[in-house]
Amino acid sequence: MSTEPARSVLSAADRRRPTVRWTLRVAQAGLLLAVAIAGAGPILWVAKGAISPTLELLQEPLRLWPTEPEWENLLLAWRELRVGRYLLNTVVLVGGSWFVQLLVATTGAFALSVLRPRYGRLVYAAVLATLFIPGTTSLVALYLTILDLPITGGSIANTPWAVWLPAGAQAFNVLIMKQFFDALPRELYEAAMVDGAGTWRLFWLIVMPMSGPIVAVVSLLAVMGAWKEFLWPMVAISDTEQQPLAVALPRLAESAEQNQVIAGMLIATIPPLVIFFVFQRHIVRGIGFTGLKG
Repeated sequence: MSTEPARSVLSAADRRRPTVRWTLRVAQAGLLLAVAIAGAGPILWVAKGAISPTLELLQEPLRLWPTEPEWENLLLAWRELRVGRYLLNTVVLVGGSWFVQLLVATTGAFALSVLRPRYGRLVYAAVLATLFIPGTTSLVALYLTILDLPITGGSIANTPWAVWLPAGAQAFNVLIMKQFFDALPRELYEAAMVDGAGTWRLFWLIVMPMSGPIVAVVSLLAVMGAWKEFLWPMVAISDTEQQPLAVALPRLAESAEQNQVIAGMLIATIPPLVIFFVFQRHIVRGIGFTGLKG
């Protein structure tokens, strides 16, 4: 067992010096405060703006708390701006996108990692190559596709399917799912196949029960990505009655009171915050597993 001291920018002798120690503590406290302000500041400002009079928002936008809170703004945003309707649209689109992404990621990774067909490497390379293609470059082609589907010739524009189906083309989810499946012991697969387990039985009874952590990670990435998606739902769903909240709020801001629009923004941020606080352990574990930063 190695007894070498851990390397650091400051040596043990420097840390024992009072000036260095206090400087380090002040720097750490200042950095922590700056991160807290950068993270929680916008959320707190939205919460303050949601209950502030519009005139006060325009005259004193940096006021920490409104002089006369107007709590009824939340109710007005829910009723007059129909935030509840758009929030329901968002939940429907996010739920379908989550299911399609999870289905494609698990089955695709299972085929590439466990079944390993002869053309598997070619498919894996093609999936990997899509990560280097910006999504905006394929926006026009994707829109033309949903207007005139191949083979059937039908159109799924202005329907949830226009958002659900393209959501499955998330190569990153397939790659991290395959990486997790590759780490599972292949002896289990071989033993199950010797016992007569078929492909689907191997998938449902052997692989999936051991894949809870990575399923949670992919689910959280899918939900967070779909909830904040703006460009594609705006293009694919032109019917204002079916648009999600992220698309509807900028349109409503052109004619509605500013404080009511901010109240709608506050309502839109509550579900992701609840999801984060409930599943924060999985989120932190997922960040460590996937190597995501920011």
